[in-house]
Amino acid sequence: MKHSSGSGLWVVMGVAGAGKTTAGHALAAHLDVPCGDADDFHPAENVAKMRAGVALDDSDRAPWLAAVGTWLALQGEGAVISCSALRRSYRDILRLHAGPVRFLHLAGPAEVVRARVEARTDHYMPASLVDSQYAALEPLGPDEDGITVRFDEPVDQIVHQAAALIHRTTTLQPRSLGALS
Repeated sequence: MKHSSGSGLWVVMGVAGAGKTTAGHALAAHLDVPCGDADDFHPAENVAKMRAGVALDDSDRAPWLAAVGTWLALQGEGAVISCSALRRSYRDILRLHAGPVRFLHLAGPAEVVRARVEARTDHYMPASLVDSQYAALEPLGPDEDGITVRFDEPVDQIVHQAAALIHRTTTLQPRSLGALS
């Protein structure tokens, strides 16, 4: 069942290796809306820093987040983008440029994402930066529009949980689905 009308703008967020790109594509397909990957918006300097194992700082992230938010704004009433959006201030930049945004936070244990990142052969993000991602992570606040789900759930289950909330309410309230231990 497709839901492009009124599905809203979604950011699938979380640390590297959480499955943002996979879940983002699946959610976008379900909603029949455009899908983007914030990794594609990083300038070459950011990619080089991460490849070298250097965590980005806020001055590195600000123009990148503005570009991601602008892309979302240009998509109209419905789109999905995968983006770490680890801190509230980063999500605020996205909202500043895109307007109302819903967040699907993929969360779970560091050892799972570390193993996933170590197994990657096609990505610039090294496993050595996983701990810095968890250190920066701020959960969704009670006034942020979104949900938190375990990233080790099957992708169709993650999409189902997000899509179910579209049917229940036009404004989501942060909530956690499943134990995140």
